[in-house]
Order: sequence, then C-alpha cells, then structure tokens
Amino acid sequence: MFGFTEEQITEFGMTFGIGALMLYMLFIILDLARKSKAGKLGTFVLFFVLAFGMIGFVAKSIIARLLGI
Repeated sequence: MFGFTEEQITEFGMTFGIGALMLYMLFIILDLARKSKAGKLGTFVLFFVLAFGMIGFVAKSIIARLLGI
C-alpha cells in the first residue's frame, strides 16, 4: 500500500497510534481527577496507578530497541 510493507505500516501504527491513544488516556485521567475534585495527592495517585501500565509498555519498547529484538 503506497509503497510501504506490512511491517512498516505495523511499526507506524504501534508507535504513533498507540502513542496517540496513550495521550488520550492521560487526558481522560486528568478529566477524571478534575471531576472528582481529587486534589493534588489524589491526582498524583490517579496518574501513578492508572498510567502505570502505559509506563510498562513504553519501557518494554525501549528495552526491545536497545537489545535489538
């Protein structure tokens, strides 16, 4: 498709598509914190707990690139 291989399209989708979804999820967490009037500590806890899986996904990607997997 347009001169790209399936691997290149998949790599693009995994980097930018998942990255865009992660940013959207961060905005959802921020909105949740504002609507619940969580305060500073509550907002920190929400971001830490709900974004912990995203941090793991990013770390996995970085480690895979460093090891060349």
